[in-house]
Amino acid sequence: MNELYKHIVEWTLWSLAFFSVVTWTLIFLKAIQHSLLGIQNRRFKKDFWSAADLNAAASLEKYVGPTARVAAIGFTTLRSADSTPASNLENSWDRQDLLERHLRQQIHKERRSLESGLAVLASIGSTAPFVGLFGTVFGIILALTAISSKSSANIEVVAGPIGEALVATGVGIAVAVPSVLAYNFFLRRLKLIAADLDDFATDFITLVQKSGFRVHSIPTTKSSTRTNDFSGAKAKSDSGKEVLA
Repeated sequence: MNELYKHIVEWTLWSLAFFSVVTWTLIFLKAIQHSLLGIQNRRFKKDFWSAADLNAAASLEKYVGPTARVAAIGFTTLRSADSTPASNLENSWDRQDLLERHLRQQIHKERRSLESGLAVLASIGSTAPFVGLFGTVFGIILALTAISSKSSANIEVVAGPIGEALVATGVGIAVAVPSVLAYNFFLRRLKLIAADLDDFATDFITLVQKSGFRVHSIPTTKSSTRTNDFSGAKAKSDSGKEVLA
């Protein structure tokens, strides 16, 4: 039975070590995710609000990030409303209602993406101390068993089991603290990003409302250059024909 108690304490410590690895891995990944999203959102907003008009802003297709995806789904919705007849329930909405619906759905998708991993951090933060106490209980039982078997309560008998029990408690707390702090920090960041997306969606609806909820993309410079080259070649060909004539 004593061997079983020892194994339980060891399994508890190994479980807490695994929780710690998961916690710090999630903290590292979420920190990178939020750092990249912050850079992407700032770059897109700078160029979006610097665009000459709404049609110029619609041509900003090289950007990534939550704000860029919300804007892209808005422009895509407006374009599809022009090309798709209102023959089904999907396209039977009013233009403004259809736009608001798709923007809201995209914001919810971004929230779900940012929420990934937070449930794990919250679970580890709330359960790690109890896992440590679970090991502590069996460490104390092991100490009491050693006292009863040797009929002695000196320090040599109880130091080992009690020490393992205290280590399990300390490790449980050490794992829980970073998990709770990281969960609160990233949850706060999530709320700030969601609020920024809501504000951007409101501004986007106000902008497209001025254009009657219609938007057109500006032709790219590359395509226009090709058209000019083709026109020039055609003009040269025509002039050549005239000379030959």
